Amino acid sequence: MSVKDVGGTPGGIGEFVIGFVMAAVGFYLLTQRVQVTSGGWYMWGYNAFGLSLVPFLIGVGLLAFNGKSFVGWLLTGTGLAIIVAGVLMNLRIYFVGTSLWDTLMILGLLAFGLGLLARSLRSHAPPVQK
Repeated sequence: MSVKDVGGTPGGIGEFVIGFVMAAVGFYLLTQRVQVTSGGWYMWGYNAFGLSLVPFLIGVGLLAFNGKSFVGWLLTGTGLAIIVAGVLMNLRIYFVGTSLWDTLMILGLLAFGLGLLARSLRSHAPPVQK
């Protein structure tokens, strides 16, 4: 293996670096054009966030009583998963208004960079003639 090997194949270090930089710039620019907001956590017209805390709080209480309680760990983990899932499900993600040119450049940088990254993992050695 030499410094020029990428992904265990000969060659491609230049493609890897250029592809990584292009993909990183494209991803950065894309995330700069996205706005994330959140809304209420409602179930049947009522705010349900407090209800999602019940299994978590019961689990923490059981763990305070007995730190080796399987049910306590299960309820704490389940409650935490419900809270994280609820937060993620209530996110609203918007693409901020931008010009078509900027959008094409952002997505082009991202796609071309990822393509170069994938190409850099292939072997660049010439095929062996039989």
